[in-house]
Amino acid sequence: MRNTAYYVKNFFESLLITSPQQLNMQHITEKLGIKIVYWDFTSAIAERNGKYNLFINQKLSQQQQWQDFGHEMKHFCFDRGNQNDLFNSFIYYQEVKADYFAYHFCIPTFMLEQLKEVTIHDVIRLFNVEYEFAAKRFDMYKNELIIAAESCVGYD
Repeated sequence: MRNTAYYVKNFFESLLITSPQQLNMQHITEKLGIKIVYWDFTSAIAERNGKYNLFINQKLSQQQQWQDFGHEMKHFCFDRGNQNDLFNSFIYYQEVKADYFAYHFCIPTFMLEQLKEVTIHDVIRLFNVEYEFAAKRFDMYKNELIIAAESCVGYD
């Protein structure tokens, strides 16, 4: 959990992205040299001859596209190669990890920490995500805070 938050923070800071207003698919892909292609199928990322195309389902809402983008960015950052060569159980594992990563990518912990008394509605508005996505990430963030607080308490 902390490793993902740390990675995402370093990733965004390397792109000089430090606030929710800068979280934009076009902005990020331009900095990474990735081409976005809007199409009617499931979102995916593919590499050919060292160049990446990020395919985003154009039928999705802006919020769903951003959430899919976060999922696909996990594959871009960590999952090189063709999934067709993998066992189904490992593909499932990668997909679960990508879903988890998307929460941290789309709503970075370091940006949440900058906000005072944030609500789910603030998260929806600032990070352009759906209610369910924001609610789950908000719960994840609160749990991170509880775990951090508990680790600071001494048990004698």
